[in-house]
Amino acid sequence: MNAPTNPAVLSVSPVVLSAPGRAVDLRIRVSAPLTGDDLPVLLLSHGQGHSNHLSSLNGYAPLAHHWAAQGFAVIQPTHLSSRSLNLDPATPGAPMFWRSRAEDMSRVLDGLDAIEAAVPQLRGRLDPGRVAVAGHSMGGHTASMLLGTRVTDPLDGTVVDLTEPRIKAGVLLAAPGGGGDSVTDFVAENYSFMAGPDFSGMRTPTLVVVGDKDAATHLTVRGPEWFTDPYVHSPGPKSLLTLFDAEHGLGGISGYDVAETTDENPDRVALVQRLTTAYLRSALYAGDPAWRTACEALAADPDPLGRVESKEA
Repeated sequence: MNAPTNPAVLSVSPVVLSAPGRAVDLRIRVSAPLTGDDLPVLLLSHGQGHSNHLSSLNGYAPLAHHWAAQGFAVIQPTHLSSRSLNLDPATPGAPMFWRSRAEDMSRVLDGLDAIEAAVPQLRGRLDPGRVAVAGHSMGGHTASMLLGTRVTDPLDGTVVDLTEPRIKAGVLLAAPGGGGDSVTDFVAENYSFMAGPDFSGMRTPTLVVVGDKDAATHLTVRGPEWFTDPYVHSPGPKSLLTLFDAEHGLGGISGYDVAETTDENPDRVALVQRLTTAYLRSALYAGDPAWRTACEALAADPDPLGRVESKEA
């Protein structure tokens, strides 16, 4: 990857991909550096939250802009679960559209040529052989499915495997953990697709990011430990970044100065930016020392904001 020396970023939205059979066509935002070629593609799946537009192509600017400035072509879909679409609650798959969310990302990869045609500044600059996915909260659930997590469809009991082989690395940000006795009655009754994820097939290299104060009492009875499940119960290679004193917003990654952030901390967001960038760079480019260097710097910090652990199997 030829990372640009100039961090200026272009961002184009909405780019609309035709989506026959979907409730509405797929609207995306594309952010990329103004210069540089062979740009790896980074799919970013939004969470839910309480706002109308953070859960859409208009959210997660602190991550999307940073990753684009560092040489990635970041593509953000508006999933059908977004409040900004205001779909009829009776729409099949509502309210979370968990299967459609993952299918959106494969649709994006199928449509890279169409995206380049819609954004002429990107023509010939994407590297479709280097693709990663990242997701926060519900977006982390989406990303984990693409990385190999299997989900049991509560409607018919079938095991759903939507692993996307074109994706070579992932970042899960405050992604949901296991089901069963770990989830609240509310989740079991309303989001039953979260009742039994199987992480054993999530073999794609992945960085799991959690906050050690992320209680999420509406989702789980286990407290912050629950969010480590995608790391603990999946095979390596995996890494776990635990952020000290971080809650579900991980310092404010879903947007700048947003009311949803209960633990606003620009330094924490900067750490997430640096560590996720370094991980993806090393995961997509064999021999790149960025991840090792970033981990060594964090370990040497006399007052660190987090810690990293890794496993190979």
